[in-house]
Amino acid sequence: MDLLKDKTAVITGAHRGIGKAILEKFCDYGCNCFVLNRKEDPAFTEYCENLQKEYSVRIDLFYADFSSEDEIKTAVKQIISKKVPIDILVNNVGVAYPQNMFTMTKLEAIKDTFEVNLFSSILVTQLISRSMMRNKKGSIVFISSSAAFDGGANIEYSASKAAIIGAMRRMAIELGNFGIRVNAVAPGLTSTDMGNSMSAEDEADAVSRNIMKRKADPSEIADAVAFLSSDMSRFITGQVLRVDGGLLK
Repeated sequence: MDLLKDKTAVITGAHRGIGKAILEKFCDYGCNCFVLNRKEDPAFTEYCENLQKEYSVRIDLFYADFSSEDEIKTAVKQIISKKVPIDILVNNVGVAYPQNMFTMTKLEAIKDTFEVNLFSSILVTQLISRSMMRNKKGSIVFISSSAAFDGGANIEYSASKAAIIGAMRRMAIELGNFGIRVNAVAPGLTSTDMGNSMSAEDEADAVSRNIMKRKADPSEIADAVAFLSSDMSRFITGQVLRVDGGLLK
């Protein structure tokens, strides 16, 4: 499919899980990608080299500690210096601590989670959107979570993912004047390192609460992101697309 052919995307946190699935899906759809990860990994670099050959696209890799404002600014400056118009931004990077009771959670853990899950994405979006504003077009997609609605994860993760939705909607209002759409995808339980780390009992309970009675495959989340990134969703902005198998309770 040529859903994103000849477009250029910036994807954060594409090293594994949903981010990696988004990268592969975008390449399959003909999109060139600037990937911003936390650190260099030879295996991932080789993986990207193979993707470039298989799909005849361009992938450039950049690195930043997402808790460091200076490193993020430096990395995005390097991306902008390529002088390639950016059509899409996918804010996927995120962290999650092991499940813990709210009353036992240290404030430091909450601050650290917000630093990566929310603040870094806001900063990246500020910097990339300025380029999009000059071009009067663009699509920005945030990865939130079903936990933003049902509190299904620990306090810091649920709260940070809910905050993403509020930030996304404000950005949609401001950036809409420049032809830029801003949306979010809220995955339910997904077969990633995080999703597979639950106890068998907790996983069975989580799966039982969705209509489809299973976990999502990362590629299914990636399809939703690709849709919101493409011109097929050209009249959709400020929205949250829940990809959770039908969580109704």
